[in-house]
This record gives sequence, C-alpha cells and structure tokens, in this order.
Amino acid sequence: MPSVAAPVVTGIDVTKRWSTTQALSGATFAIGDGVTGLLGANGAGKTTLLGLILGLHRPDSGSITVFGQDPWLAGAEVRARLGYAPEHDALPPDVAAHDVVRHLAELHGLPRREATSRASDALWEVGLGEERFRPVGTMSTGQRQRVKLAQAIVHDPELLLLDEPTNGLDPSQREDMLGLIEHVGVDLGMHVILSSHLLDEVERVSGSVVILESGRVVADGRMAELSNTDPELVVELDRIDGDDPAPALALALERGGLVATADGPRRVVIALGSPSVYDAVRDALADGGYSVRKLERRTASLEDVYLASAGPGRPE
Repeated sequence: MPSVAAPVVTGIDVTKRWSTTQALSGATFAIGDGVTGLLGANGAGKTTLLGLILGLHRPDSGSITVFGQDPWLAGAEVRARLGYAPEHDALPPDVAAHDVVRHLAELHGLPRREATSRASDALWEVGLGEERFRPVGTMSTGQRQRVKLAQAIVHDPELLLLDEPTNGLDPSQREDMLGLIEHVGVDLGMHVILSSHLLDEVERVSGSVVILESGRVVADGRMAELSNTDPELVVELDRIDGDDPAPALALALERGGLVATADGPRRVVIALGSPSVYDAVRDALADGGYSVRKLERRTASLEDVYLASAGPGRPE
C-alpha cells in the first residue's frame, strides 16, 4: 500500500492577535504538495499566516509546523528551505535585477560564483533573461513582480510562498504570472502557497485550497474533494408563447421520478443519478415541445465551495 506523504505545513488551533485585531482565530489546516491556494478577502489573515510559516511571528496559541519543524524555534533551518515573494514592492530601484537576485542568493548561503550563475538562471526562468541587467526602477510592474519571483526561487527552495503575486498587473501580465506559477509548481517541482483574494486565479493554478474568513479556516483540502458534489444537468430554455417554461418542465420531470428544480423562469437544474436521466430529460423536452438554449453538465466550482462555507466579505 503506497505511503501517504506528510503535510508540508500543518496548523492546529492557531491564533494570532495584533493589538485589538484578531488576525487568526483557531485556524486548523494541512497543506500538502503541489500548488495550494490560500484564499480569503483582504484582512482575512493570509499575510499573518505566511509570516507564521516563515517563523517571523509566534502564534499566541496553537501550533504550526513546516516540514515537521516549528518555524519559530527552527527559523533559520526552515527558512533555508523556503522562498518568499512579499506582496509589497520593496526592491531597490537603482540596482540591476541581476544584482538583487544574486544578493538574495548569497543571503541564502550560496557562494558568490554560484549565486551569480543562479541569478542569471532564475531571471531567464521567469522571462527576464534579456532584461536582467536593467535597474529595477526602470522596469514595469509586471517585470518587477517577475524579479520578486526570481529571487524567491534562486536558491531552489522546497516551498515557495507568494503573497498576492498578481497585484497591480493588467490581465495579460496576470495570465503570464499565473503561467509562471504553474511552471514553478509543475515543471520545477516546488511546493507553492499562493495567497490571493481572487477566486479565479486560485482555481486556475491550484490543486488544493485553504479558505480563510475573519481569521478562521472555513474549508481546506484538495480542489477535487471540496467540489465533489453530485453532478447536475442544467437546462436553459427559450420562452414558449411568452410564458416562462422552467416551472412546467421541472414539474414534468419530478412526476417522472427525477429530482428537478426551477432555478429561475427559464432554467431547470436536474440531479444526475444515473445515465438514464439524460433519456428522461430528452423525452420530457420533446413531449413538451421545449426549445433548448443551453444544456450542460456541471459540478461545484471553487466559487460554489466558497459561497457555501463563507459569509460576507467574500473574495472577488
């Protein structure tokens, strides 16, 4: 029987307060391999949690482990295995991107010659090979975000922490950055924690998710498991002689033994219990003379999971 890999990061009843603000309140979660989305509205506690993983803060209560170690007690050892790209841009504007990345590589203990080589490799990896000797201050927002990603991966960490890496990017730059994150997680084999308040970007690149709301974990796990709801068949109809047809179709399907709900005047949602459901729906549509605009099979999306578990203040 194959062994189950230990979680990369584990938190048990983690609490953290800043003055009068309760940043985390009894957060319990387990983060495994691959790319994990840390999702929540601004102020939900995401950045505080990243700081705890880095060992920069100590929980007020509860415990957190990274690779089986307490990051507060074994901070230097844990951080040697981590890469971190903060949300805010603190890069020196008058220093070349290569020098910034090389310097961070040396801080991680790489010898000067190796740090120089690794800095070039990392900048090529994020698409800045030709631009690597430009001063950071002359670069676009998208390029500066790539420099932050390069310095986070230059020492080949096992776990990469990215705090709002698409912040300030236009749609094209955002797509490019998500592609790079996917590349780092899949092709380079690093574990990634992607902190974001944007549902669609977490859903795009993450295999797992931890959802925070007001400092509490309201859902966590593999995306496939969280969205493992019974599939549904959604039928959208045209009006018939000016009438809205959904209630009549839903009633006809229920009389035929199906579980069907009119979700609005022209849309019917049917539970898919067996392949015979399709035949029953086809027959009901033909018997009633309905005109179908759209018919699709769906399962729960990340938005559905979030809306079911979280309340006001939800991410975009």
